[in-house]
Formats: sequence, C-alpha cells, structure tokens
Amino acid sequence: MFVGINGNQLYYEELGTGNRQAILCFHGAPGMGSHQEPKASWGRLADKYRVIVQDQRGSGQSGLNPPFTHRQWVEDAEALRRRLNLGKVIVAGGSYGGYLSQEYELAYPKNVVAVMLRDTAADHTHAKEAEANALASPRVKGKLDYARFRRIMDGKCLSDEDMRDCYAEIQPLYNVNWDPVKDVERLKTIRWHHATHNYAFSYNLPNFDLKPRLHEIKVPVLITHGRHDWIIPLKAAEEMACLYPKARLVVFENSGHSPQIEEMELWEAEVRKFLSENGL
Repeated sequence: MFVGINGNQLYYEELGTGNRQAILCFHGAPGMGSHQEPKASWGRLADKYRVIVQDQRGSGQSGLNPPFTHRQWVEDAEALRRRLNLGKVIVAGGSYGGYLSQEYELAYPKNVVAVMLRDTAADHTHAKEAEANALASPRVKGKLDYARFRRIMDGKCLSDEDMRDCYAEIQPLYNVNWDPVKDVERLKTIRWHHATHNYAFSYNLPNFDLKPRLHEIKVPVLITHGRHDWIIPLKAAEEMACLYPKARLVVFENSGHSPQIEEMELWEAEVRKFLSENGL
C-alpha cells in the first residue's frame, strides 16, 4: 500500500493482522534495498506478530523526495507507526537498517519494547577493515575494479547504471556459499537510486557514531551476526554487545553478511527464542 508521509509517498506492507505485538522494520542498502529484504526475514514472524515492512524514502517503490538523512527516515517510520496505530513496537533491521533501528530507539525510546539487529554496527569505524577484507578475498582478488569499489563505498556513484555496475564488483563477497548465477539474476530485480545511496554513504556515514549513547537503550536487544561478514566485521557486533545494558549476541558460524538467508532456520529459531524469553 501507498501512504503520504511527511510530503513523500511511502510504500509499505503489513504482514499479520489484529492487535498483536507490532514489529517495525527498516531495510538496509539505501537506494537499492527495499521492503523485500525484511519481508523475507522478519516477515517470517507474521504468524504471531504484526510485521510492518516499508520502502524507505528514496528506495524501492517509495517517493524520491529528499532529504535522505537518518533523522528523516526515523521521522517517516514514526509517522507510519502513528498512522497504523501500532502502539509500542519492536524495531528490527539488518545492515544499514540496523543503524536506523538504533536511531529510532534513541529518538523514541518510549515507543520501543525491544530491538532486533542483524549484521550491523553502532558506528562507521570499520570501513578500512572492510576494504582489506574485500581486497584479500579470492573471489575478487586480481579482478576487482578498485575505482568502482571506491565509488560505491564512498557514495560517489555516477548514475543508477553505474551504481549497479559498482555493486556487481562486491556482490560475490557477501555470502559464504556464493552462487554467481543467482547473483546475476538478483541484480535484475533491484531498483537503483544512486542519489539516495550517495547521500547515505558520503554524508550520513562519516559522522555516524551511536556508541556513546548505547547505554541509554534499556530495552532487550538481540544482535545476530555472521562470523564471516566482510563489510561489517564481527567485532562491531561484539562492541555493541558490551555497550548495551541488556544485549544478547548470537554468532552464526557459517554465514557472511546474511545469516537470515544462509542459516535461515537457526537464525529464525534464535529470534523466536529471544522474543519468547522477553515475554513478547
């Protein structure tokens, strides 16, 4: 469905109905991500929960009106929460969506009963390690177009088509078990919005650092992370687990950036266990 939110058309889907506990989701990869990512992961909980997934401003089917700031994405999500009368929510997000989940909780702590994070961080200090991981990978070693790599990492893509080509350079790095055929097909399904990506990576991320405030988040926090994640190293999750007052970290040994795909059943079981143990 489409709804007008803060001067922009927002696409969202509601999975699960009734007065059940709501999970408000944020997707990752601004400018190329969409509601489909959280729908395939957190959406598996719709048998017991009311799961709300969205295309954030500047991504997917939603409108492309700027600004593409963390604050604006948080305000859009809050307006959607109020419009749907969700009450207090569990916020959930993976990768860049995890950044926004934490930003939302800090902005609206009275609206949140728990936070669920997947392969994310509380700051952007891991960029150099991510580059080292990429350059050392046998999948791209000697074949990586470094100029394209830097454009997508620095938020300097030249066009939607250039963003697609830049992402194609790093796509083999994400999963432990790489399927190049599936990767080619996946590229064809993505809606590319390079202006959104560029703003997120060149303006939002350089100053992103929530670590000094994580102690403020008093609700239970679940952190799930793939041990072989190249772009957000495991130590980022370990740092968060130490800084949150009520955090539980679960590491998936046979996953890269997407344990919700690579170890789906184990990942879902851990999520359901966390919710059950916290009476949600």
